[in-house]
Amino acid sequence: MRGIVKWYNATKGFGFITPESGGKDIFVHASALERSGLTSLSEGQTANVQVVEGQKGPEAAAISVD
Repeated sequence: MRGIVKWYNATKGFGFITPESGGKDIFVHASALERSGLTSLSEGQTANVQVVEGQKGPEAAAISVD
């Protein structure tokens, strides 16, 4: 799923991506970035996200950026 980084706080280790197709924002934890070989995300950045259903809603399992 493609989306736009809404915000990411490296200090807190999490943020959110808004799906281009609409719907609930996707939670991004620092561990998903680490698994994907990334260290941070920038607001407004386009990303491809593999989404899984987490305890509190959609969650990123893997991420790649354009």
